[in-house]
Amino acid sequence: MEGMDINWIALVVAAIIPLVTGFIWYNPKVFGTAWMKETGMTEEKAKSMNPGKTYGLAVVFAFLVAFKLWGEVMLGGAPSDPHGTEAFLTFKHGALHGAVVGVLIVLPVFATNALFEMKSARYVLINVGYWIVTMALMGGTINAWT
Repeated sequence: MEGMDINWIALVVAAIIPLVTGFIWYNPKVFGTAWMKETGMTEEKAKSMNPGKTYGLAVVFAFLVAFKLWGEVMLGGAPSDPHGTEAFLTFKHGALHGAVVGVLIVLPVFATNALFEMKSARYVLINVGYWIVTMALMGGTINAWT
């Protein structure tokens, strides 16, 4: 099948997407102020973060997500029309898979934790919304860049 070789450069680029999306999503003019309120984060606490460790690990974890999304967008499909073939190698197809993973995996996992942590629905919507958008962009990038 065409397109079954992993494009490692696309995965690395996809692993950077959460940082870019997060920079926008968690900006105080978008959802940053609401997120800080919902999490109890303060400016002082944020300044005590170790940026090398935090951003470094965030990219490693995002790479794991990208690798999983590669499998979502490239494997499967019907035997007569499998994923990884030209008909499915579009940004739109990859974005759909990324968004579906966000809704069917990230939402239930995150919301379950939030229930037991007694976090608000707003907290869940801000964070899960970020991951749905981010994973859609990651899946679209991976799928279109083959």
